[in-house]
Amino acid sequence: MAVPGTAAGDYYRAGLVSDRAAYLALITASLLFGTTFVVVKDAVEAFPPLAFVGWRFLIGAGVLLLLAFPRSLRIWQDGAIAGAWLLAGFAFQTAGLVSTGASNSALITGLYVVLTPILGSLWRRKLPTSWVVIASVLALIGMALLTVTEDFTVGAGDLLTLLCAVGFAGHIVYLSLSAHRHPVIPFTAVQLAVTGVGGLLLSAAFEGLPTPTDREWPALIVTGVGVSAIAFMLQVWAQTRVGADRAAIVLTAEPVFGVVAAALLIGERLTIGGWVGAGLIMVAIQLVLGRDGATPELEAESISPAH
Repeated sequence: MAVPGTAAGDYYRAGLVSDRAAYLALITASLLFGTTFVVVKDAVEAFPPLAFVGWRFLIGAGVLLLLAFPRSLRIWQDGAIAGAWLLAGFAFQTAGLVSTGASNSALITGLYVVLTPILGSLWRRKLPTSWVVIASVLALIGMALLTVTEDFTVGAGDLLTLLCAVGFAGHIVYLSLSAHRHPVIPFTAVQLAVTGVGGLLLSAAFEGLPTPTDREWPALIVTGVGVSAIAFMLQVWAQTRVGADRAAIVLTAEPVFGVVAAALLIGERLTIGGWVGAGLIMVAIQLVLGRDGATPELEAESISPAH
């Protein structure tokens, strides 16, 4: 941990890598996550979702492994655990989408915004701060207004998607415990490799492990490199600066970017409630950005000169 008077603490306070750069990285990651929704939606209409997840993440892992291969046992151990959380999130999300609507899935997945500070507080054995609670509630209300339809119901698919939210929250919290120990690129590569291999194993068990055709490869390459590799790498790096709670809230910009992409690419339009929801999400993000001077969360406390 960085404490007053230590080299790590001096490094943090010097601001060689500012919190604002980390927030920009998280917003960029949200942009990549959100704008690829239309691409993924089109691809999984003709290609099984677990297979898509597996191939997509293997492509991303391959790119990062070429740049920096993980060499220590510790990085493989931590990356495997983080990757398992990530795989759980995507596996439950895709399974839930079989029997639930896209609006339900988007809202319930977004519960990771609330679950992240709760899980983090359980680990730290203390209550979340008031600003985390307020921002989380604003973000959740915003996502509800943005995504919920009149026929919102709770079914088996919704419950599976709730487990997806737990998976994504667990992934963010575990990054707060481990990301500061490793170089960003190889650590992210291990996570993507675990998710990719796990996705293909699940696909082999439930979908017959189909091989991508010429139609799927462009979407797999775009999402594998642009999102699985770059966006997750940005997320891992940024969390070592700003903390799990703040990262989760800033990442709620994803549905806003998704809605904008849908409007531009496939002609979908927001309702008045949707615009209000998007505005609340941006307010929540601004609340996080306004806490630059606050006491650093676990990730920021763990910064070392090696990062």
